[in-house]
Amino acid sequence: MRKNALTLVLAVVTGFTAIASNPVENEEKAVKVSESTVTWKGYKVTGSHYGVIDLKKGSLKFNNDQLTGGEFVVDMTSLVSHDLEGEYKGKLEGHLKSDDFFGVATHPTSKLVFTKVTPNGKNSYKVTGDLTIKGKTNPITFDLSIYGSKATANLKVDRSLYDVKYGSGSFFDNLGDKTIYDEFDLVVDLVF
Repeated sequence: MRKNALTLVLAVVTGFTAIASNPVENEEKAVKVSESTVTWKGYKVTGSHYGVIDLKKGSLKFNNDQLTGGEFVVDMTSLVSHDLEGEYKGKLEGHLKSDDFFGVATHPTSKLVFTKVTPNGKNSYKVTGDLTIKGKTNPITFDLSIYGSKATANLKVDRSLYDVKYGSGSFFDNLGDKTIYDEFDLVVDLVF
């Protein structure tokens, strides 16, 4: 009797272990937005500004533990600066949310949808996606790394492609030291 019970217990444990370690086909994993961060950094001739912006929702898609897709929505109204304080912080945040930049009253969210995912090393992928900012959609390509239940990516975004013209040398001449560079960085740390 003991031998049969022991055999049954071992069979159940082995079965659960096999199920737990088998990769799942077409699995979608929700991103934990409260534990994930998106840090932005913008550059101008005389320096830079940085801060954070919140994810509203997001998910990554896997097929047998291989990344195959993803979709994310960013809450543009949550944009804050971390390099300034007081009155200057408020002015910068207000200006970035205005129609001069991201027009968050009209466009409260931005979206990224993966369109192509190619493995390019252990735990690393080359991702192409459609990025929508201010109602304009353009392709973007970046590298994404996954370790366990975390993912990281660094994106360079050309704001001029999204009708964000303020202080851009691509649209205005003779800005001198008031020029704001078109590219800004996003550093994304995801927990899922």
